[in-house]
Amino acid sequence: MSLEARIAGSFLRRHTCDAQELSSNDQRSTPMKVKELMTTDVKRCSPDTNLAAAARIMWEGDCGAVPVTDESDRVVGVITDRDICIAAATRPGTEAEIPAKEVISKALFTCAPGDDVRAALETMKTRKVRRLPVVEPGGRLVGIVSIHDIAARSRSRSADVSPDSVLDAFIAITAPAQVSVTA
Repeated sequence: MSLEARIAGSFLRRHTCDAQELSSNDQRSTPMKVKELMTTDVKRCSPDTNLAAAARIMWEGDCGAVPVTDESDRVVGVITDRDICIAAATRPGTEAEIPAKEVISKALFTCAPGDDVRAALETMKTRKVRRLPVVEPGGRLVGIVSIHDIAARSRSRSADVSPDSVLDAFIAITAPAQVSVTA
């Protein structure tokens, strides 16, 4: 199967749920859970994966971030396309020589499949991240949820999250860092 066909199939699987939700007019009686929105076919890499290979995983998976998992599939970090670009521009050596473990952030923010979507959005907003790995107890990766997943669902009448709250989170996430400059 060609790369284009795989990407198209992935897009259709991921967004079919969005279309079904948007066509629904029923009010929710229970809070929306992360497991209702998360992507379960998550691309990932290991701490020893080099940046060139991580970038290829992102390119082939049409994603801007991949969780970094250990041999037990526990999440130890997340690497983004931005992390790769900054490392490539600021570190000696080529992308093929730099392992992901040297670039990933020490801070890791996750959520669980049963978490309320509003709590996941609040974590994204306060921690300034666009994606959260979804882990089960023990840290094993079971999915990933993005601000896009939440935004697409927020347009539904039955959504627990308003489009305004998603926009507020997006503005907070993308705001420039407050860096003080001293002379």
